Amino acid sequence: MGDTVRWGVLATGGIAAQFTADLNAMPDAEVVAVASRTDASAADFAERFGIPRAYGDWAALAADKDVDVVYVATPHAAHRAAAGLCLEAGRAVLCEKAFTLNTAEAEELVALARSRGLFLMEAMWMYCNPVVRRMAELVRDGAIGEVRTIHADFGLAGPFAADHRLRDPAVGGGALLDLGVYPVSFAQLLLGEPDDVRAHALLSDEGVDLNTGILLGWAESGASALLSCSIVADTPMTASVTGSKGRIELPRGFFHPERFVLHREGREPEEYAPGNERYSFRYEAAEVMRCLRAGETESPLVPLDGSLAVMRTLDAVRDRVGVRYPGELTATPV
Repeated sequence: MGDTVRWGVLATGGIAAQFTADLNAMPDAEVVAVASRTDASAADFAERFGIPRAYGDWAALAADKDVDVVYVATPHAAHRAAAGLCLEAGRAVLCEKAFTLNTAEAEELVALARSRGLFLMEAMWMYCNPVVRRMAELVRDGAIGEVRTIHADFGLAGPFAADHRLRDPAVGGGALLDLGVYPVSFAQLLLGEPDDVRAHALLSDEGVDLNTGILLGWAESGASALLSCSIVADTPMTASVTGSKGRIELPRGFFHPERFVLHREGREPEEYAPGNERYSFRYEAAEVMRCLRAGETESPLVPLDGSLAVMRTLDAVRDRVGVRYPGELTATPV
């Protein structure tokens, strides 16, 4: 692996555009190829971002030996196929979250990557954010004592039309996989996989979740997490973690924060605001490139076992509220 890491981008939607723009601003990253389902879409994207090669099918990108790592930015339902195709061709992969449609698909990808000795990471940029990393470090070091409760929410008001991807079961629509993955991942970053999962949801006529409340419990510590996600309500989008000796509050946009406030009894509130780039995907990209240069096949910041644990929780939530995607007989309960 040279000093410059060569990226391929698979898909040409909004998040692919944002990620590519950030890669283009990094001196040690080069986007050398893009793929879409059509030649026209790939060519337009390539022209927009100055990418030398554009492919109208995924297999051509996967076969491109000049690509060190592929960023998969398709809808959730295509993650397994797209990432699997790239891994089969020997490419390292950064795959958008939610990692896959369900746990079974995620397990297949992880097994494939591990069997081939290839790098694979879920694109959970929240875990790579310096503010979130510092917050988690303080919690682990006991700054707020024993964790008792976690609160986090992510909701958009919409309205989203019935044919919008967020309402489409065929692509893994609903609030949970797009937005709920953040509160669940936040809670599990701090407490690990829960022992108990409870949920309630408002479902759409199409059968996806529009508004979902989640209660997670951890048996040994007695800690709990109250989480929510919505595509029919503009929620605060904040998060907090409360312990026996204090609490940490993250403001709106908790999943890509630029600051947090630590409250401890007998002390003035302490604000941590390092001046990082709040909306940047560069921290995530930098971690991928660090791993590749070091020969690591998994990131310690976004470990594959953690991504699998989050998928098990998301499956359990869907099982509780009755959301099934086309082709699924049942969600996998926890």
